[in-house]
Amino acid sequence: MNNPALNATSIGEFNRFITEQKTRMKQQYDQLLAHDLSQQLWDGCFQRNVLIVLETTYEQALNQLNTLPFDHAAGTINQGLADLTKSVLAVFDGFIDEFLLIVVDKHRTSCALSNFPDEHKPDQVYLSAVRSDIALLWRNFALDINAYFLERR
Repeated sequence: MNNPALNATSIGEFNRFITEQKTRMKQQYDQLLAHDLSQQLWDGCFQRNVLIVLETTYEQALNQLNTLPFDHAAGTINQGLADLTKSVLAVFDGFIDEFLLIVVDKHRTSCALSNFPDEHKPDQVYLSAVRSDIALLWRNFALDINAYFLERR
């Protein structure tokens, strides 16, 4: 069977799933931040909670991917990278930046964080450290997706 239309449909379903996750991510972040503040765990809360939310989202995305039908025979592999991997990862274009904008805005407008300048207004050094950690999560996620497609070939 060689059915690229099946793959396009499944990628579309995956895209809808990821779009729906954005609201859940914001809610999860808000809950984590509220918990941290109630426990006076403000130090590093931006970094910690961003990573928790993204890790959870990537796990759920992999689970969702496993439920979708793909025609693995229709895909190609170039230098160890499945073309389906590229298509799935493309769904995330702009995803991290959008999430970080929401979270940074949440911190900058939070009265509860105003006494903690590093958390209230994360500077470029802090943001760079968070982005570096996000890059590691992303790398592992991308490798997991590629392994998923390569194993089913």
